[in-house]
Amino acid sequence: MSESWQLDGEYFESCNCELLCPCLLVKGSRPTEGHCDVVIAFHIKSGKYGNTDLSGLNAVTVIYTPGIMTEGKWTMGSYVDEQANDAQRAALEKIFTAQAGGPLARFAPLVAHRLPAHRAAIGFTSEGNIRKLSIENVTEITVQGVAGANGEQVWFDNVAHFASKRLAAARGTSSHFKDQGLNFDNTGRNGHFADIHWSNS
Repeated sequence: MSESWQLDGEYFESCNCELLCPCLLVKGSRPTEGHCDVVIAFHIKSGKYGNTDLSGLNAVTVIYTPGIMTEGKWTMGSYVDEQANDAQRAALEKIFTAQAGGPLARFAPLVAHRLPAHRAAIGFTSEGNIRKLSIENVTEITVQGVAGANGEQVWFDNVAHFASKRLAAARGTSSHFKDQGLNFDNTGRNGHFADIHWSNS
């Protein structure tokens, strides 16, 4: 049984589906490219894992699925903030590799291959409808929200998504990842962002 934990913060993702990813609306849908390459970035504004404070830290989860996501055989990797101490690092690794319950727990039985977790200087920025992630020599991603009526952000409500029931529609204006045998170019492809309020209770 893992420690009790909770966190509040922000998340965004960049995947290789065309806009819009069918998985968001129909469980068990085939990704538009037949497989899924996705990078998911997190910034924790405030949070605790047991007595370990996680406030201000960043993490990244990267996933490759060879087919329909619900059919499993996933490859999953993670990157945790180099500013984290040993206790914080252990907590981040457990949470963001789906080994500590909470919203990511649904991923655990789908993962066939876990890549080693790495410490990294993770740049996460959020301004208006733009989100950016940077890990030197690994990934550079910018997603921008999709504008709808009156130029306002398009949102999806009441969706069965792991991060949040309310997601922004977004597109990767620049999206590259290359590390540990994975190589993604999701520029021009689907993205989302949202505030997150997670726990394993």
